[in-house]
Amino acid sequence: MADDEMWDVTDVQGTPTGTLHRRGDGPVPAGSFHIVASVCVVASTGRVLVSRRAEGKDYPLAWEFPAGSALRGESSRRGAIRELDEEVGISVLPDDLVLVGRVVEDRALFDLWSVHVTGEPAVVVDPEEVLEAEWVNLDEVRRRWEAGVFATPWNARFEQLWEELEVAVRGER
Repeated sequence: MADDEMWDVTDVQGTPTGTLHRRGDGPVPAGSFHIVASVCVVASTGRVLVSRRAEGKDYPLAWEFPAGSALRGESSRRGAIRELDEEVGISVLPDDLVLVGRVVEDRALFDLWSVHVTGEPAVVVDPEEVLEAEWVNLDEVRRRWEAGVFATPWNARFEQLWEELEVAVRGER
């Protein structure tokens, strides 16, 4: 999570404007966005992987799905794959990701992806990013969200994408 990390500034459709923004320089300009990508890893057991943010991060010790900002020149899909590998050590192929949905936030375009994996792969956390990670069922994710222990931005994300997430995880409508 280096402060020299560079992001593409995009319009509301996610199209890069040609401007870059350095992480740590405050929010992107009003009316502009950067892409934040997250992955819900769905094990063949039906459980999903949640991670708990490291103490030194924003929203310390809160739960989330592995997530982060796409870097300069990186698509949402590629950013999601990189963040998943960096934070919890799980590698997946680009074509395996399915877009659950996008939430237009104040200064970010938040994309939630899902990926189905065999078994429950071993997790290797980056201690600077993640305190711990665990496999839980989707009902437990909802319980934690409703208990307020997910990072605050996830409230609006789940409110907008929960039904799509259930379909991605359980195949339910």
